[in-house]
Amino acid sequence: MHAYHLIPVSRVAGAVAGVALSLLATAALAQGVHRIVGPDGRVTYSDQPPPSGATVRQAGGAASGGSAAAQLPFELRQVVNRFPVTLYTSSDCAPCNSGRNLLNARGIPYTEKTVSTFEDSETLKRISGESSLPFLTIGGQQIKGFSDAEWTQFLDAAGYPKQSQLPAGYRRPASTPLVAVKPVEAASTQGAAAQRPAKPIEVPVAPPPTNPAGIRF
Repeated sequence: MHAYHLIPVSRVAGAVAGVALSLLATAALAQGVHRIVGPDGRVTYSDQPPPSGATVRQAGGAASGGSAAAQLPFELRQVVNRFPVTLYTSSDCAPCNSGRNLLNARGIPYTEKTVSTFEDSETLKRISGESSLPFLTIGGQQIKGFSDAEWTQFLDAAGYPKQSQLPAGYRRPASTPLVAVKPVEAASTQGAAAQRPAKPIEVPVAPPPTNPAGIRF
């Protein structure tokens, strides 16, 4: 003989509600939880689609939006914005190579300007007061010549990390001339030639038989 027990209705409703919540949670996990990194570097988690422009990662997965290679860590990006680093170099400059190696080894994001023409040299003199290289600027601080201790001291004071924090895929921008070359001379020369009036072509006129002296009217 089987025994039957009456189960209160409230307990049945509670069990049904629990199963429903469990199913909803399972469906949310199936859709995936997004790890969202905002423009200010804050990390949040959500099962909702992220706003445009945010860096998104599936929880435990790889990035699905934005370029992680070009994205600097938040703290480093803050220092770069406050105290940008610019290195002025030239070819066949051993101290320039030493300075570049120091910045690269420490993982300092920097812009490199090359000095190779007369215009470059004149511009460098206006900036630094002389034409010696290498020349380094950290924010508004100017450092002439290479000194491992001096460069390290100023980089530390600016707040740059002592060891590289650059992402694995980070690529430094290519060096550019200090003075941008404007290839417009050829075009302007062609324009001047086009505007110059054409020289009239003289056609010899044979004198008529009745004008033996060849007088032209």
